[in-house]
Amino acid sequence: MAISHAASGQLVDVQPLADQLAEARTTALFKTGTLEVMRVVMPAHKTMPSHQVKGDMTIHCLEGEIELTAHGQTQRMKAGQLMWLAGGVDHALTARQDSSLLVTLVLQK
Repeated sequence: MAISHAASGQLVDVQPLADQLAEARTTALFKTGTLEVMRVVMPAHKTMPSHQVKGDMTIHCLEGEIELTAHGQTQRMKAGQLMWLAGGVDHALTARQDSSLLVTLVLQK
């Protein structure tokens, strides 16, 4: 089954999921040849092991709280906070609470 992505010019709702967060799943909102935007849903205590992506990225906490480890430092990220990571930087995430994140990736060929 093909993933439905937003079309150019289409509005996408990225407001907090609130009561719907527990049932929500990670979704790709759109993807082009150079850019991908996803809403990542992380239930409390879920971890995303250390990994890296080739291109630059941003992680924007929409709701909840996560621990983000990058550059040898672990920081708590709360709703409304955003972090930029350069391409190739190892990073890991752990959800302290049910959380949703807006992740933007610059795709490298």
